[in-house]
Amino acid sequence: MAPFATLAATITHEDIQKKVARGHRPHDTPVLSLSAEAQSKGYQAICLPLTTGKWRERWRNMCIIPSTGPAGNEEVIVAEKAEAWRKSPSFLLDEVTITRLDEAEIVVAMASEWLQLDATDNWIRHDSGIALQQEVAYASYLNIPTIILPPPRNRSHVASYGRIVNECLRNIPYMHFSVRLPIYDPAVVQSKESPPHGDLNSSGASTAQASSPRLAVSGAFSQKHLKSAKAPESEVNATWEMWDVIRTVCDNKVRLTLTLDLTLPLPANPGVLDRWAAEPVQHIFLPASSFIANVKGYPVLPKGTQAFIRQCIIHHPTLILSGVDSGVHTMGGESAYSQYVKHLEKSSPVAQAAKTEGSVEHFAQGYQDYLQNPLQPLMDNLQSITYQTFEQDPVKYHNYEEAIYRALVDWPDTDRIVICVAGAGRGPLVSRSLKAIQRAKKEAVIYAVEKNPNAFVTLQGRKAKEWGSSVELISGDMRRVEVPEPVDILVSELLGSFGDNELSPECLDGAMRFLKPDGISIPSSYTAHLAPLSSSKLYNAARESKDLKGVETPYVVMFQNVNILSDDGGGTGGRCGPKIQECWEFEHPRKDVTVDEKGLPLTNSHNVRSAKLSFHIPHAGVMHGLAGYFEAILYGDVGLSIYPFRKEQISKDMLSWFPLFFPFREPLYLPSNSEVQVSMWRLTNERQVWYEWYAESYLPVVNALLPVEHANDGTASDGLSSSSASTHVAVPSPIVDAVDVFPLVEPRAEHCRGSMEGKSVCGVVKIGQTALHNPGGRSSWIGLT
Repeated sequence: MAPFATLAATITHEDIQKKVARGHRPHDTPVLSLSAEAQSKGYQAICLPLTTGKWRERWRNMCIIPSTGPAGNEEVIVAEKAEAWRKSPSFLLDEVTITRLDEAEIVVAMASEWLQLDATDNWIRHDSGIALQQEVAYASYLNIPTIILPPPRNRSHVASYGRIVNECLRNIPYMHFSVRLPIYDPAVVQSKESPPHGDLNSSGASTAQASSPRLAVSGAFSQKHLKSAKAPESEVNATWEMWDVIRTVCDNKVRLTLTLDLTLPLPANPGVLDRWAAEPVQHIFLPASSFIANVKGYPVLPKGTQAFIRQCIIHHPTLILSGVDSGVHTMGGESAYSQYVKHLEKSSPVAQAAKTEGSVEHFAQGYQDYLQNPLQPLMDNLQSITYQTFEQDPVKYHNYEEAIYRALVDWPDTDRIVICVAGAGRGPLVSRSLKAIQRAKKEAVIYAVEKNPNAFVTLQGRKAKEWGSSVELISGDMRRVEVPEPVDILVSELLGSFGDNELSPECLDGAMRFLKPDGISIPSSYTAHLAPLSSSKLYNAARESKDLKGVETPYVVMFQNVNILSDDGGGTGGRCGPKIQECWEFEHPRKDVTVDEKGLPLTNSHNVRSAKLSFHIPHAGVMHGLAGYFEAILYGDVGLSIYPFRKEQISKDMLSWFPLFFPFREPLYLPSNSEVQVSMWRLTNERQVWYEWYAESYLPVVNALLPVEHANDGTASDGLSSSSASTHVAVPSPIVDAVDVFPLVEPRAEHCRGSMEGKSVCGVVKIGQTALHNPGGRSSWIGLT
């Protein structure tokens, strides 16, 4: 299934015992034989428990002492054994499933599932931590690269779980630790049978009888049994929030990943599932019980699970199949499961797009989620290979040619039309302009201006071999050179991923003096757009450098493992805007700029911009930064766009621009039904242009009930007056005055929905904020010279 996914078979204790009973070759072991069999069936890895039942029994006998009255000699001996183990943890031979390096070559190890790292009982929690570190150390000894951890079960003590995992991460420098997490609230499964913990006795071991925590695993529950157990969003959020606590305690380390357990039916809300696209999913656990039978009796997955698996292929996960030889389905046998999963991988959007010639995904393979510094077009001269890469974009140049053609057609009849290509590079726009002139059957001359002396050599060659006298070349900066005559149509390709981030406004300020009063600029305008973004992968990549500059620099990125957190509209009083919002616009030519006698602006202050945007966050998530996009109007209705919801209609499969990522120094947690206000500035001085960004988070609040006679006095606003399972509604903060809170909501004549005999007044209360990023351009800027 490479390169998009890996297939793994689950090996159980029973499988090993059966292999022992059947026998194996003299130089093999049961695990080596099972590994060879799995590989012969098309699996690239095996997933097996690291320890046996013997280890669980010994740990239980040492660490959980039954309450039998006053401690006798036997209990003292047990306590002494426990203390000796705590001092020097180690295994006995029959307590582990593998002992040799060759056995571990394709193994994904599973830590003991019965470990309770977040138990209510302090000593069970403490001893489970010691046991986990013992297992991790043994896996490291065998050079196993990844270990799957038992799932968190107890929200109250999940921070303890995270602390123990963080200690393992610190002690073992190379191993990946993958938290097994069902996509539902584990309390749904544990509600009927929770593991008792009991009190502590003087020996420091729990007095409760041991009981393994109940979690959905292969064969533990049937789909039929769970049809009525649909978890509300609050419980689904609780599962994700446990993961968020763990990874936060572990400082978002890149070696901490997720194993998503799909044993239970998935939440029906796709917005809840979208959040996992932004998380570090390494494995997906698929037991045979997750499959249903189609009309012919073959195993297939429910439609929602199919869609989720296809979406998760962006992570290049290992798909772990379990129980596929247990005869759950009547047709197809064991191979039917792996064949079906391979079909899902091949039909996933990411796999299909990567195989499609001309698609962005095919063009940019290997650049997904890779941070690139934006170009410095005025400070640096581009290399020929960079020009060549951009020239491979047929969509952009087709649209440019069409825009030039339409401008020529619309231009009044005249003897001669003057076109200027400002920033000609190696000449692609010159060639497209000539084609447009030919199509429009117009007489025209082209001036090509280029400041890069190296690219100018290429232009001279093309003029001599291709263009002849129809093109005149001018070497120099468009802000300083002179063009021999006024220009009718000015063509440029100076746009960046955020529209203006490669200084198109500043460059064109210098070139607009070429235009006649009624001249046409292509592009005529462009807009910058923002959205709140979640991506643990991009966040970790930005902070890799360990210095402030890394998290205060906007990066060009082909987004893949990301999730846009916002939704259209919503928020208190409906005051939030669409999912992706416009920041600002630049138009060319501008008529309101004060210029000197040469036609150049006196200052760059007219290119300063600012925006304050409000986004509704329907589902809990962590905001790691901002996604930046642009959209440009070239001429008329011909344009360019990387705006996610319009790019397919405007410039499908355009290759030249990836979005811009504005990282946060620290992640910003956003609960369900919250709001985030984003402030963005484009600032400048005589030498530089830079961006600054900042965000604040808010939660709806319901004020104390107002008497009915005062409920309609015009001071109340639409909003939320009651909570549901999927909505957080805060009471007013005791340290925030309501008078300060409610002006954030625009007053309306309508009031919030009433409650009992009074009416509720709704507003928002601030719950978080980021630092101001890149103040004064201290970390990142674009040079004007």
